[in-house]
Amino acid sequence: MNSVREQVDSSPTKPFDVVVVGAGQAGLAIGHFLKRQGPRFLIVEAADSVGAAWRTRWDSLVLFTPRRYDSLPGLTFPGNPDDYPTRDELIAYLDRYATTFELPVALNSPVRSLDRNDGTFVLDLEGRSIEAEQVVVATGPFQAPHVPKIAEQLGSDVFQIHSTAYRNASQIPNGTVLVVGGGNTGFQIAQELSSTHRVHLAVGSRQTPFPQTILGRDLFWWLTRVGLLNKTVESRIGRRLRERETLIGSSPRELRRRYGVDLKPRALSASGRTVTFADGSDLGVDSVIWATGYRPDWSWIKPPVLDPTTGQARHRRGVTDVPGLYFLGLTWQYTRGSALVGWVKDDAEFIAGQIATTAQAARGRAVAA
Repeated sequence: MNSVREQVDSSPTKPFDVVVVGAGQAGLAIGHFLKRQGPRFLIVEAADSVGAAWRTRWDSLVLFTPRRYDSLPGLTFPGNPDDYPTRDELIAYLDRYATTFELPVALNSPVRSLDRNDGTFVLDLEGRSIEAEQVVVATGPFQAPHVPKIAEQLGSDVFQIHSTAYRNASQIPNGTVLVVGGGNTGFQIAQELSSTHRVHLAVGSRQTPFPQTILGRDLFWWLTRVGLLNKTVESRIGRRLRERETLIGSSPRELRRRYGVDLKPRALSASGRTVTFADGSDLGVDSVIWATGYRPDWSWIKPPVLDPTTGQARHRRGVTDVPGLYFLGLTWQYTRGSALVGWVKDDAEFIAGQIATTAQAARGRAVAA
């Protein structure tokens, strides 16, 4: 994996056929398909390693998908296919993937802006520009950590972190901990902390809990069997699935009974060390962990592909209205599985096909001219 300068100095005036922004599982997966197709392409990554988003997750993180469902195209995830890989095992796999397929990844290369000039994309990499005929934004759905406004109402003596900064229980001061967020991250962190702290979990949204195993089979065996992971965003079932947060593993009842975690409704306000909830109850806290998700941050993308109200990408299965500009790795990009490691290959292969079609059409126009 070389620097951008090493990648482009051999022909600095010639645009790349494709530039992929982001070297997580989505960027690496489409890199695999592009390598097979043969265009001149480059994957640029802001961090100093591939799979950087996973390196910011907590130490004890274990994927809720077994290894058999965690492979990217062309390389089987090692180990017992029925076991669940750890964070570090996934990171090692992504490193190995990039090396095995000799993917052209330029690390330490943050994209400060992406614009379009006379039909060619221009990417500013902190003072050095590269050009591309087509661009895939594969930075994923986890960009800017979201912390609610009520965090500002808490006193300075309350320890606060977002879940993206949480690593293990030793970070958290002794005393009462409030975890805010009803998704899988909030539940898993609350469960881990329950052995060392007094933990309360504020749950604001509706959840649909699923056990990890059903009748001796892993949940994802069943989901694959009945086709739920392939339900599209526009289908009736897909729309219903999006309405509720899907919890995998401990249910709210199990979290309360087995781990002693006190469940609270939505946190509405705070003052000093006291948090007030939707049912009118109060709680004095020593620490708060905000497991409140992320917000998109594509302010660096200049072509008009973002919804001005929500900031979300406007696309159809990753294809935007700007020719040659694509998104990959988004939650519900096309199906329930779109943002999962083992299913991102489907959207990656589709986008790679779109790239090939667009390139072929451009060559046809050039010949005709």
